[in-house]
Amino acid sequence: MHFASPLPLWLAVVVAVAIAGVAFLSYRRPLIALSPAQRITLTALRALALAAIVVFLCRPIVQAPPAAATGITVPILVDASRSMRVADANGQTRIARASALVGELVSALSTKFSVELYTIGDGLSAAKPDRLNADLRQSDLSGALDQVRERYRGRRVSGIVVLSDGGDTSGQPAADSNRPGPPVFTVGIGSPEGIADREILGMTAGDPRLDQSSIDLHVSAISSGYGRSPFPLRLLANGRLIESRTVAPAGDGSPIDEVFTVAPDPLNATVYTAEVAGGAGETIAENNSRSVLVSPAGRKRRVLALEGAPGHEHSFITRAITNDSGLELDSVVRKGRNENGEGTFLVQAGPGRVTSLVSGFPSNREALYAYDVLVIANVEGDFFTRTQLGEASDFVSARGGGLLVLGGRSFAQGGLIGTPLEEALPVELNDRRSGLMRTANGAEAPPANNTVTVTPEGVSHPVMRLGSTPAETRQLWSALPALASSAALGGPRPGATVLAVTSVPGGGVYPVVAVQRYGRGRSMVFAGEASWRWKMMQPSSDRQFDLFWRHAGRGLSASAPDPVSIEVPESSEPGDAIDIAIDVRDGAFQPVPEATVDATLTMPGGATQSLTLRHEAGGGRFVTALRPDHAGTYRVQARARRGAAGLGETDRWFYVGGGDREFADPRLNEGFLRRVARSTGGQYVRAAEASRIPRWLESVVPQTVELEPRDLWNQPWAIAVIIALLSAEWILRRRWGLR
Repeated sequence: MHFASPLPLWLAVVVAVAIAGVAFLSYRRPLIALSPAQRITLTALRALALAAIVVFLCRPIVQAPPAAATGITVPILVDASRSMRVADANGQTRIARASALVGELVSALSTKFSVELYTIGDGLSAAKPDRLNADLRQSDLSGALDQVRERYRGRRVSGIVVLSDGGDTSGQPAADSNRPGPPVFTVGIGSPEGIADREILGMTAGDPRLDQSSIDLHVSAISSGYGRSPFPLRLLANGRLIESRTVAPAGDGSPIDEVFTVAPDPLNATVYTAEVAGGAGETIAENNSRSVLVSPAGRKRRVLALEGAPGHEHSFITRAITNDSGLELDSVVRKGRNENGEGTFLVQAGPGRVTSLVSGFPSNREALYAYDVLVIANVEGDFFTRTQLGEASDFVSARGGGLLVLGGRSFAQGGLIGTPLEEALPVELNDRRSGLMRTANGAEAPPANNTVTVTPEGVSHPVMRLGSTPAETRQLWSALPALASSAALGGPRPGATVLAVTSVPGGGVYPVVAVQRYGRGRSMVFAGEASWRWKMMQPSSDRQFDLFWRHAGRGLSASAPDPVSIEVPESSEPGDAIDIAIDVRDGAFQPVPEATVDATLTMPGGATQSLTLRHEAGGGRFVTALRPDHAGTYRVQARARRGAAGLGETDRWFYVGGGDREFADPRLNEGFLRRVARSTGGQYVRAAEASRIPRWLESVVPQTVELEPRDLWNQPWAIAVIIALLSAEWILRRRWGLR
């Protein structure tokens, strides 16, 4: 026992003496004569009553078992999610097999344990053995185990029994082996060999291709239990069939990857759905289709090109970017110096942006951050001030913009080497740490001098993609004319990717195209000279030069956010709790916590509702939580202002119900169930061996009951003690003639 409000030793002695003195003086000279025994009895009762009051005022606390810690309990958890409808448990559905096992386990365990039954779905719910149905939306096995541990904390539990197919759809890791609690005994329900099933495993939309504004849809499918039989794979756009092809797996259960090239609606969101026809005897149709949303292109992305001097390279590159309908180009070209020695520039920019560029660089941070991509072409380091170089670096890391550096002067001594901008680039700007000493295809011989050779990483990268397949892309690059020269750059920085290499006279192999993420943005270098040869030395119908530079502009601008931007989940299903976040920044991309944000949600069918946003402390982020009830396309629109001044507006589309997590890979997941059991000290068995569990539970010594602190001062018996002492004193006083 200890006290929550203990008295110091000296004070405890003083209080004890005071209590003894008060009790003694109370009966030193009573009004009527009392015998010594009577005086001692009354004095003792008063002293005990006063002492009890003081003790209880100090709040005595003892460590005691919880009141509910009686008997030994065995919780049984049954997965009641929709995947338990699958009929692969010896001719029964999984839930029917689990229900039969529950009856057997309850009968075997009830003689020695208190058995309590729960179902697992989105959470943990009490259940009855005769009312087990597989109708719950998902199975959060990890969350259910956490809940049952908390519910039985401090009670004597021999073990937890889980009957499931192992299809945990919570996205959380399996039980932590370091987490205290009883052992978990898992029972696998279903066939470990799997069932006859055809499934769309995944579907993703690639980056836009520039020809006809098309994109590639990558579809992965699998057919199990049907051998190598071919089957139809169909693609629909907003429910309308646009292509069908017959595919055949290399072997039973081998995945199939197909690429569909489509042209989405540039003004409205398009939902593409891939589906396969069910095979003979297939019982699961929920995983036969999957959908992905392709949002409209949105606004044009702005590119600012700063050129050290006019030339062919500048003319050809700017023409290629200008002809891209998704890009808007402003350019600044240094012409020379005036009579005062000041630089003069040729500025070509959109309305309202020329004034901020007359000095050769945006006049302030807001003017620079209005762009999505900054191109620095063939300039020396003294083209910029130290402050401007720092702002250009921040443009990538803080604003999230794209940076492209090219031209020999940019990489030479006196260029950008040693400036604040160097760190933002994906490679060392000289070869003091050696170049990339390997070829793209792993061959012994290096590529021909100044010929661009695509690396294995570059073949599939959107910037380098010139053909519809990796093989065609590699062939097209190898057919392009050699560059005039290339800067001898160093190796890539950690996290950077070299997309293409070239060799220089002397045999050195160096990066010519490299990219990396830097902060919130992306950066890229092009070390070659005279890429215009790819245009002038090819047939007039050849588009490879234009495609490369337009791909670079689009790729670098893809991650640049607007001042007002919306974050939505990548994928969700009806009933999921999802968060929507709106980030509000000003023209300098500084958070605006005092902003007023109006947001609306357009639901499938066209109905709209206003969103109530909550401001997160410490920034310009505003969030709200939703739980969409229906599958379909949703659109969030937001408008932000500071006072009367508008900060911007934006919208974002997202799709609910693109796939059914509950039926993704519907086989019995023994691996998950084994990990749960092993990490908690339990055992895993298949359904046929579930009769072993009662013996295991009987051999497990229940964990020591966790003691909990318990106050004594507020217990009924404590008050009864004080009342009893005072009452005894009062009764004896009355009996012996005192009042």
